Amino acid sequence: MSSVSQAILSSWSFDPKITLGIVAVIILYLRGWRILHRTSPARFPGWRALAFLAGLGTVWLAIASPLDAFSGLLLSAHMVQHLLLMSVAPPLILLGAPFLPLLRGLPRKFARDGVGPFLTWPALRLVGTTLTHPLNCWLIMAVTLFVWHVPAAFDLALRSPAWHKFEHACFLGAWLLFWWPVVRPFPSRPQWPLWSVPFYLLAADLLNTTLSAILTFSDHVLYPTYLAAPRLFGTTVLGDQSCAGLIMWVPGSLVYLVPAALIAIKYLSSSNPLVRPQMVRLKRALKSPSLPVRNSLLARVFRKLSVSDRSVSLTPRFSGVTGTVLTSATVSISTVFRTQWKLLPPKTASATPTGHFDLLSLPLLGPFLRTQSTRRVMQGVLFIIALAVIADGLFGPQASSANLAGVLPWTYWRAFVVIALLAAGNFFCMACPFTLFRKLGRRLGLPQRAWPRALRSKWFGIALLVLFFWAYEAFSLWDRPIWTAWLIINYFLIALAIDAFFSGASFCKYVCPIGQFQFVASLVSPLEVKVRQPAVCADCKTHDCLRGNALQSGCETDLYLPRKSGNLDCTFCLDCVRACPHDNIGLMAVAPGMDLVRDSQRSSIGRFSRRLDIAGLALVFVFAAFANAAFMTAPVVALTRKLAAHFGLASSQPVTSILLFMALLVVPATVSLVAAYASRAASREPITIRELFCRFALVLVPLGAAMWAGHFLMHLFVGWGSGWATVRRAATSLAGHFLTLPSRESSTLPIGIDNLHALQTILLDAGLLLALYLAWRICVSYAPRMRDAVKLFAPWAGVAMVLYAIGVWIILQPMEMRGLAALILPT
Repeated sequence: MSSVSQAILSSWSFDPKITLGIVAVIILYLRGWRILHRTSPARFPGWRALAFLAGLGTVWLAIASPLDAFSGLLLSAHMVQHLLLMSVAPPLILLGAPFLPLLRGLPRKFARDGVGPFLTWPALRLVGTTLTHPLNCWLIMAVTLFVWHVPAAFDLALRSPAWHKFEHACFLGAWLLFWWPVVRPFPSRPQWPLWSVPFYLLAADLLNTTLSAILTFSDHVLYPTYLAAPRLFGTTVLGDQSCAGLIMWVPGSLVYLVPAALIAIKYLSSSNPLVRPQMVRLKRALKSPSLPVRNSLLARVFRKLSVSDRSVSLTPRFSGVTGTVLTSATVSISTVFRTQWKLLPPKTASATPTGHFDLLSLPLLGPFLRTQSTRRVMQGVLFIIALAVIADGLFGPQASSANLAGVLPWTYWRAFVVIALLAAGNFFCMACPFTLFRKLGRRLGLPQRAWPRALRSKWFGIALLVLFFWAYEAFSLWDRPIWTAWLIINYFLIALAIDAFFSGASFCKYVCPIGQFQFVASLVSPLEVKVRQPAVCADCKTHDCLRGNALQSGCETDLYLPRKSGNLDCTFCLDCVRACPHDNIGLMAVAPGMDLVRDSQRSSIGRFSRRLDIAGLALVFVFAAFANAAFMTAPVVALTRKLAAHFGLASSQPVTSILLFMALLVVPATVSLVAAYASRAASREPITIRELFCRFALVLVPLGAAMWAGHFLMHLFVGWGSGWATVRRAATSLAGHFLTLPSRESSTLPIGIDNLHALQTILLDAGLLLALYLAWRICVSYAPRMRDAVKLFAPWAGVAMVLYAIGVWIILQPMEMRGLAALILPT
């Protein structure tokens, strides 16, 4: 047996006080649980007892196992110990609903005469209510976390066994309070509504991310005690500290994010959880052959529902499953009957959509965006910038960090496009300079034809997008300004040629790889071009939004607005807005990504469940986000060079090409097909593999968009200082002394590297939560039973979680800042 193994086996600590105390608590709990299980098996099932035992077992493992002995030698072991005490044991203990079983496990006389009067003391109840208030619980957790991670306090706990035990008691007690508003152990009553819990957990994750980033990226030892400790397993002090930060970051974040996602899914899966139990009883009664029973139940239901005209107010007698008493909530009874139980015919659409923000209705911005000249000016500005990039790329210095073609497209433009897509919508396509000469091409007099039917899909655009990603990596386009210039020139020529020979916006819809990228990303945009009043469109006979009129052309991508759903294929050109004679089209706020939940028949697109090409486009978009960032990290670059040397290749380009094509084509197709087969086999729902593949491939889009945003923002912030200097040099070079810009200094990283990592992590967290929620909503639509929905959901949730973990790993790796004056920084 090795010396390390002997040290581990001999490091178990059986403290009799702690061990006997835990055993006594277990005996009390099991005694009380056994009695309560007999009288109320639904309230105290077996899994609660298992959860409580697992929680106490985790506490004992954290303080009695070799983790406690090694915590003074390795910060990473200490961090695992803290993670068990803070994030594993407390929620398990609270899931066991320990209050009543422990009380019932006491001798009856002692519980009644000794503990009972104390528990009914009003002052104690006030203290308990104050302590378990979510705000106080969160603040106690935050103060405990930061105080005990101050170097002086942390080293004190390492030097003194008594303070070390007190530190562990603080962590366990503070996190029992923290998890209290999340678990809501029976018979406690929550003080905040259920929808607030995900935000409560996300705020805790933000604190956890901040502290773990400090540990991970600090260039000096934060806790000097570990400098004097002997080194184990060949680790360095800084390496051990970074490992501890990663343990706190990744598993620690998942502990907050997974419950936040599950609670959000639980809350949002039911549109009206308060009315549902009464309506389920009503539905069952309506099927009963006994009319008196039906009438009496109807009377009871409507006595509880205070009916007034078109709405129903839920009186304070309705207490939700959380136990909170709602003073006033209004729901449409016609909507409840129509959508949930289909007892009444559909209601006619409202004349005016209420609660919808419309960008085009704003006083100044709305008229500005509506005007055709606004789009032409935006296109003209970008066209001039494109000409400057082409000229500098062809004739300027070929160092990418000093050339417009190396800085503007790859550092600034990409980041601004993704920010615009996630913050608003597909505004770059509105200002796209490549379509500026579409009318010029058509005025050449060439006969125009419809785009070939065989190419009316996304496959050609997918091929071009994959080709672009490959060329970007294989030929280092970011580092070759002249190649970037020729790429832009060819883009203009191809757009002009296609628009000259083919009608409609064939280039935008079927060819342009940039457009395909932005169409997919816009699926999670918060704005959508849509109809304001569906009733007005029902009476419209001319359909000018699609066909156009004498003054304005209609939608060239063939999107008929009354049947349009989502942002796919929408270029935000607003031609439909200008063509509509009824002023019935707006740029309206929508819930990001919710269009992916619906599988309706869409104008010009059809149903998502039948579009393999759209699913393939989404998968390329998602997996390319991770591959593009990974190929810039130092470990992946080292791997490609090592493989090239192993096979005797003079360049790593062939290895890079093979790995990239596998990451973009083989891996996403294989992973998605395996997930589709697994979800179908587990749930046994009558759904085809093709439909599962097509529907669930799209729910990964938020995660891909988050990864693209984090990656491009890193380029923007790190390369921020090179922008003005490059523009100033190019202006002097291209325009001579006619255009001399003032010099000024700008920081290279305006927000700081730690803040950048926190921002990237937050983006990934948001992308993961949205992806999981969309997947869950689709699962519920297929399988109403919770058990079947979970089986359908699990494989795709696993795919999303793996991608999330890969994304976190990528942003924590050192990255080769290609084309930015040989900077090497962590991502």
